[in-house]
Amino acid sequence: MNKAVNELRLVAGTSHDWSLDHIVAGLRAARVQWRISQGRPTEAGGRELPSREALRNIIAALCGVLFPMRLGPPDLREESEDFYIGHTLDAALNALLTQARLELNYTARQQNLSDVDIESRAHKIVHDFAAALPSLRILLDTDVIAAFEGDPAAHSVDEVLLCYPGIVAIIHHRLAHQLNNTGLPLIARVITEIAHSDTGIDIHPGAQIGSGFFIDHGTGVVIGETSVIGKRVRLYQNVTLGAKRFSVGQDGLLEKGQPRHPILEDDVVVYAGATILGRITIGKGSSIGGNVWLTHSVPANSQITQASSQHAPPDDTTRQT
Repeated sequence: MNKAVNELRLVAGTSHDWSLDHIVAGLRAARVQWRISQGRPTEAGGRELPSREALRNIIAALCGVLFPMRLGPPDLREESEDFYIGHTLDAALNALLTQARLELNYTARQQNLSDVDIESRAHKIVHDFAAALPSLRILLDTDVIAAFEGDPAAHSVDEVLLCYPGIVAIIHHRLAHQLNNTGLPLIARVITEIAHSDTGIDIHPGAQIGSGFFIDHGTGVVIGETSVIGKRVRLYQNVTLGAKRFSVGQDGLLEKGQPRHPILEDDVVVYAGATILGRITIGKGSSIGGNVWLTHSVPANSQITQASSQHAPPDDTTRQT
């Protein structure tokens, strides 16, 4: 963003009468009105929310930390890997700590909570996140291997890691899921939306995804917040794991966090264009064909095609989990 602003300044050229004072005053009035309506302070202060740009830089650094010789700097040598990782990780974690403070302060203000323990909470969250990185690397290795073994067009695991959008998305998701579970859901959501923007793959950070996960091609894949995905699951492009209906509370607003997305057990394959909706279970080893629209559970080792899905029993009579 700052780079873009500087570039605009460089090409500004001749000054024109844009009535800028009037426009700036109007924008200020609109901001104040919004802040009042949201119960936010209107006086001058610092940044209130985490920065998308800062988080993009943090994730890029963490990708280099996790896979230094492939996603790290181009001039890195193996003998200096540990030094690079230590230096980069220290900078990335300190930057993440700053963003964590912002989210926790924001949450405290929104929910009228005490902010006394924010510093210690932020430090613990980032400390626990850092401690989880070795196990996340091991988990990501299973995803890379699954992509290599699952795609005949892949010539090496290095090609998979460097080129495949599904791997970019799952790296972001694994990191974001850890942060989501340790108390930074907003930062986690920003991280997965960065991957969504870059790859066209939309995975909510709340989704639970087992090892050996592979998204082939990837464009248009949507995985909802409460989805549960087992081990060695493979999805193709334009697959949706979505909600069929939304519960509404007594206040007339949608209830948040209710289980509403599918469960895919181990070794399930879902082919291109399939849509699976609701809190239903796709049994272990099942195959869901292309363009299938599925709203009922199926047992293990099922082979569901467009033709077979048209003759399913009503939702209320099928197994729900």
